[in-house]
Amino acid sequence: MTEGVQDRAVVTGKRYDVFHTDCPARNVVDHVTSRWGIWVLISLRGGDLRFYELRESIHGISEKMLAQTLRALVEDGLVRREVAPTTPPQVTYGLTEFGRDIGEPLTELFDRITLRLSLRD
Repeated sequence: MTEGVQDRAVVTGKRYDVFHTDCPARNVVDHVTSRWGIWVLISLRGGDLRFYELRESIHGISEKMLAQTLRALVEDGLVRREVAPTTPPQVTYGLTEFGRDIGEPLTELFDRITLRLSLRD
């Protein structure tokens, strides 16, 4: 038995250099860490929401910015957009598996921040 040795998962596939300006992963990182992207991902961690529900859950976001942010996150594969065939159409947004994977550490980060701030009070 070897002590002090940690198993490391082998990462297969293409690795990206997010510090390079042409890196496709850089766009995703930019969208996730944008002013509103992070809030959309955290809001959707609780479950699927309609546009107006998302807007109400994120104080300060305009409809225009929410629409732009959602469009980018849908294109990145982090958020799914479902349109119900009703009149008017009902549009619901939710996290994809990739979006849930990204949202989990963001939620942990915010939990740590809010815990630390509450301890200062």
